[in-house]
Parts: sequence; structure tokens; C-alpha cells
Amino acid sequence: MYIHIGGEYTLSDKWVVGIFDIDQTTTYGTDTNKFLSKQEQLGKLDIVSPELPRSFIVTLDRVYLSPISAKTIVARSYQKQT
Repeated sequence: MYIHIGGEYTLSDKWVVGIFDIDQTTTYGTDTNKFLSKQEQLGKLDIVSPELPRSFIVTLDRVYLSPISAKTIVARSYQKQT
């Protein structure tokens, strides 16, 4: 199944490793910020939309910043399975 994550981006759920709320993961520590910065340096960070990112999606080979909340993306992935 495929999940729309915003903009013109659609991902196969088979490639998704995790879907994370950007506010919850970047507020209390620096590990997430370091991870996202490293992915950007490696050219593996895609910004889905110019809107403020609300979540990030980690796949097997890339990371995507999305303006759609993690909760909504997770709900979409479950809707596709039923």
C-alpha cells in the first residue's frame, strides 16, 4: 500500500521504518536534531512542502519532512490496510 505524506509525495508502506512527531522528538533532546542534520548533509533529507514540518518519516534510504501530523499519516496507513 501507499501513503500520501503531503505535497506530491507518496511512499510505499513497505519502505517506512518510522513516523515521528517533529515537536515531540526535537523538544527534549538533541539526538533527533543531530540525526536530521546528518541526513541533510548526506543529501538524504527531502522536504515535502514549504509549509512548517509537523512530522518526519524515516524510510530505508531517506528521511522526509512533512507538513502533515504523524497521527494523520499513521491513520492513513491503517486505513489503507483495512
